[in-house]
Amino acid sequence: MENQSFQGTKEYVASKELMASVDIAMALKKPLLIKGEPGTGKTMLAEAVAKALGKKLLVWNIKSTTKAQEGLYTYDTIQRLYDGQFGETDVNDISKYIKLGKLGEAFDSDEQVVLLIDEIDKADLEFPNDLLWELDQMEFYIPETKKTVRAKQRPIVIITSNAEKELPDAFLRRCIFHFIDFPSPELMEEIVKVHFPDVEENLLRNAMEVFYNIRSIRDIRKKPSTSELIDWVNALQLGGISADRIRRELPFVGVVVKKDEDLELVRQTPNL
Repeated sequence: MENQSFQGTKEYVASKELMASVDIAMALKKPLLIKGEPGTGKTMLAEAVAKALGKKLLVWNIKSTTKAQEGLYTYDTIQRLYDGQFGETDVNDISKYIKLGKLGEAFDSDEQVVLLIDEIDKADLEFPNDLLWELDQMEFYIPETKKTVRAKQRPIVIITSNAEKELPDAFLRRCIFHFIDFPSPELMEEIVKVHFPDVEENLLRNAMEVFYNIRSIRDIRKKPSTSELIDWVNALQLGGISADRIRRELPFVGVVVKKDEDLELVRQTPNL
């Protein structure tokens, strides 16, 4: 794994700093914690790393109700009870009722995988702490079967956070941290051209100028994201909008502005 290096992909444009953070996390065998505002490509990073390195990607989507145990394994006691009453299956073999979660699958894989723990800050405050041992030792114990699941190959772990809540210090100490800054206009142009290599230059320049001006409005509640700019450029092209109409008419502005209050602010702001 030390010889692996992430250089981005044709579909994912990464900064030098981000690529270096991925390489450092792999070399130090630590999870990579990625923060940044929504729409900056945090989730897509894991997909890009898996594709670039030729690894399978496992995704553990975290919700407000997610518990750490679910990522390790679940024990289907209901099915076992049903089989014991009505089925012909040997219910004494408890292992048949154990299902590995995404972390368990990553540990059990014969080949190294990329594991994405997506939006970890959506869970409760204890969730990250509950994973400290497993992420440190790369193993967990199943008391029902009295067996320990150890990682056959240490997975490349990428964890994303939208910074909705602070993560525990003990958890942060075990991670390599990288904050994805919002793309500069130069990098943004490169990102858009990955999706639309033949986009008309004036159209892209005017759309980007309006886009960044909208983001700079002081009281705007939801700043438009990279993905929304990409959608807007696509809409402008599909709608046959000429470059000179963009600033004058703000066509399809609902693609990038999603709140009533923000739309009113945009309409009241001169010289976008």
